[in-house]
Amino acid sequence: MITLSEDGRTVEVTVRQEVLRIEPWGPDSLRVRAGQHTILDDVPGALIPQKPSPAGAVVNADSASVTNGSLTAMVELLETDTGVDPLVRFVRTDTGAELLSEQRAHFWWPGARQFVSAGNGYGRLEQRFSAYEGERLYGLGQHTHGRLDQKGLVLDLVQRNAEVSIPFLLSDRGYGFLWNIPAVGRVELADNGTRWVADSARQIDYWITTGENPAAILSHYADATGHAPMLPEWATGFWQSKLRYRSQEELLDVAREYQRRGLPLSVIVADFFHWTHLGDWRFDPAEWPDPEAMTAELAELGVKLMISVWPTVSPLSENYPKMLEDGLLVGTEHGVPHHAPWRDKGFDVEMPVAFYDATDPEARKFIWDKVKQNYYDKGARVWWLDGCEPEIQPGHPQNLRFHLGAGAEVFNMYPMKHAQAFHEGMLAAGDDEIVLLARSAWAGSQRYGAALWSGDISPTWESLRAQVKAGLNVAVSGIPWWTTDIGGFHGGDPESPQYRELMVRWFQYGVFCPLLRLHGFRDRRTAFGPEMTGGPNEAWSYGEAAFELIEQSLRMRERLRPYLLRQMRVAHEQGIPPMRPLFVDFPEDDAAWETDDEFLLGPDVLVAPVLHAGVTSREVYLPLGSAWVDVATGQRHAGGTRLRADTPISTIPVFLREGADVPLRL
Repeated sequence: MITLSEDGRTVEVTVRQEVLRIEPWGPDSLRVRAGQHTILDDVPGALIPQKPSPAGAVVNADSASVTNGSLTAMVELLETDTGVDPLVRFVRTDTGAELLSEQRAHFWWPGARQFVSAGNGYGRLEQRFSAYEGERLYGLGQHTHGRLDQKGLVLDLVQRNAEVSIPFLLSDRGYGFLWNIPAVGRVELADNGTRWVADSARQIDYWITTGENPAAILSHYADATGHAPMLPEWATGFWQSKLRYRSQEELLDVAREYQRRGLPLSVIVADFFHWTHLGDWRFDPAEWPDPEAMTAELAELGVKLMISVWPTVSPLSENYPKMLEDGLLVGTEHGVPHHAPWRDKGFDVEMPVAFYDATDPEARKFIWDKVKQNYYDKGARVWWLDGCEPEIQPGHPQNLRFHLGAGAEVFNMYPMKHAQAFHEGMLAAGDDEIVLLARSAWAGSQRYGAALWSGDISPTWESLRAQVKAGLNVAVSGIPWWTTDIGGFHGGDPESPQYRELMVRWFQYGVFCPLLRLHGFRDRRTAFGPEMTGGPNEAWSYGEAAFELIEQSLRMRERLRPYLLRQMRVAHEQGIPPMRPLFVDFPEDDAAWETDDEFLLGPDVLVAPVLHAGVTSREVYLPLGSAWVDVATGQRHAGGTRLRADTPISTIPVFLREGADVPLRL
């Protein structure tokens, strides 16, 4: 049976126990939900309400269509060996060209959708679509596999350190697709079909959009999941961090040294173990005796203090008894609510710790009240949301129980809800300059001011190469604020000439990332615990020759900042990320879709980072549609050409679109 809503815009198809709903959801976009017996409106997801758009539906006896601008969904009731089965196709309204089609798994059973019950309304859900020869797929968050085009991969839909699950895809066929389900599962992008799987959920929910180009698709996606706030001007500068500054005086000495050397510095970080106990969310007065004086001195230097705030709560914390009693901690299906090992201050061995429940509004309010009292009211304004996957050990999200539902169903949205706590708290405090450095994210995290970084990565050339592609896929996934630990996190010897070369090249790349941040656990490293600090990791820590080149990069960033801020406004208003693959601006150039080791920063700056040790030149592709000017030489080159650019250790190939006014040359 096919029915039409009273407003003539939404179609519902009922076949036996399955209900399928297709409705407009933003310009040129449709939302599809499928459930058992009914459609649930209280299932968590990323989509936000949309203003009604001009749309209409047509219903026939065994078919229907819903048209919303450039996108039309066509649903047909197919006669099969096991009865009638609904199948949906999405086409361009003007030409009828197919964008994406659901695909039956088998001529007998199952169809395009499958629900395998686990009881109590939950089940394993599958949704299948056709595969298309030559299709390229981008997005899906951040991964360490080193690929830009995701076609042919199988990816887990689960949050892990350095593996960020954002279930949005952009296709070169001209559509964007969001799997609007925060459940743990996987996506299979095979040659014989695409399959999305939720291990345990209550209904299928996906959103699809189209547009005249990739930029339009990304704008629609931002409209559907929320636009990022405007990035504050100070956040475009340089952020200094190391594994841990152990005291107030040590941190201030570093900030003073940047001032003494005349080096630009916007943010400095007080990392973990600055607290009394994990989950107290306050400074240890033995190491940080006067936070107000510290933040005041930093403000005089033009520097913001960033505080590392973990979502974990030790049983030693002063807040643990109340949070446990009031039900503010993440629960478990079996066993006590402890989810990871931790060696806390005042305890010589690892002990189990809990996580606060970021999906619970009362828990979000509780943590913000502590953060405001102990940090914000003492002058801190910038937050580092570390370990916010959440970092459970062992990784069994199915054993967790959240305020919003079972762990297997809602686990992936934890980092988004965690960011929401700080966004809401800052706004309530009258502060709209919200920057949250987060180690994980989900669809919609950008609307809360989440800035993603690529997690605890290796200090290797291979890792650097992977960052370029990871950052571009993050941009396509709707997160415009992104960065890496310059030099990688896990190690790196400041005395090594080989590592110093990598550090210089990583800085040159980092200058053109949306955020510029130095961080890492440098050698000599020690065992995990409150005594750890890591080796030196300041701009001058890598020898005079490297420092001269690092300073050169910092000066380049300063010249770039006004242009970058303009691109951040575009991201805020239009949803187009500042750092992006070439195909976003040059979709008609087939080579732009295949280029995965270059990127654009805004429409005018093309960057080709040096990604291998010891090289003195690299090939650069200049996309068709504009001429390009080499920043290093001033030489003009036609678009659609490949050239070999010189890459002495002092140079990263950067090209300006002809006619662009970006003051990058010395």
